[in-house]
Amino acid sequence: MRVLIVALAIALGVLQLRLWVAEGGLREVWRLEAQVAARTEENRRLAERNAALAAEVQDLKSGLAAAEERARSELGLVLPDESFYQIVPHDAAARFSADVDSASAEQDVDSPATAVSSIR
Repeated sequence: MRVLIVALAIALGVLQLRLWVAEGGLREVWRLEAQVAARTEENRRLAERNAALAAEVQDLKSGLAAAEERARSELGLVLPDESFYQIVPHDAAARFSADVDSASAEQDVDSPATAVSSIR
């Protein structure tokens, strides 16, 4: 009887070792579950991105407003009857003023905080 108990205890130990350490054991199951969770989150993020891109494509196909907005933001589109005003922070205006002064030219500054340039 004692031999049977020892044999069963050894068998139980070997099975536990295989369950925890061997390939296909619980450690690998936990690793695979973590990978599934990571891939699921990535798929969700990519699906949101694809939906946004599909909406943008549909908007570009259906109207000119989106194309005009894109041309304004990316290419600097200014229509002939519009005025473009660029507001420059004071430190950038000071640097620009120093650069222009070194080239012996003048720049008008509306206030000490900003400089405004207009393009027609």
